[in-house]
Amino acid sequence: MSHSSAPLVVVMGVSGSGKTTVGRLLARSLGVPYAEGDDFHPEANVAKMRARQPLDDEDRRPWLEEIARWLTAHADNGGVVTCSALKRRYRDRLSAAAPRVFFVHLDGTPELIAARISARRGHFMPPDLLRSQFADLEPLGKDEAGAAVSIDGTPEQTAALARAAVVPSPHAGADGSP
Repeated sequence: MSHSSAPLVVVMGVSGSGKTTVGRLLARSLGVPYAEGDDFHPEANVAKMRARQPLDDEDRRPWLEEIARWLTAHADNGGVVTCSALKRRYRDRLSAAAPRVFFVHLDGTPELIAARISARRGHFMPPDLLRSQFADLEPLGKDEAGAAVSIDGTPEQTAALARAAVVPSPHAGADGSP
């Protein structure tokens, strides 16, 4: 894949949907750099989430600006970054910074994701904030560049579905079917 056509991807979804794992696998598969969206949070945001307080739009603003800067810096050579990107206006901000960005929404049931969050250790996002994330989630619009990908399978299967959405097979139909 030439650098000028290397995909620029935001792996999005609620906490616990597998953004980090799938994002790393997808970046490796595409041969592009990877960035962990959580690393862009100011310490105040991390402290607020650890205290079981949901972030508001003002809290998210500097975080989204940092991710937008990363996307702009990687616009020519591609990359994969994780970002919950729960609201349309957040995705619009990222798209304004990098017009060719493609969103991969990791989509799963609240029950599956709650089970995953409960099983993980060492993450600052407590399971009881999941409800607020689902309340904020605005699915991708038909006019947004992106695709929803099921997280029902293994991380490798999910990453393969994500790759197929980002780089469709030349033999696929208009709807992505073979």
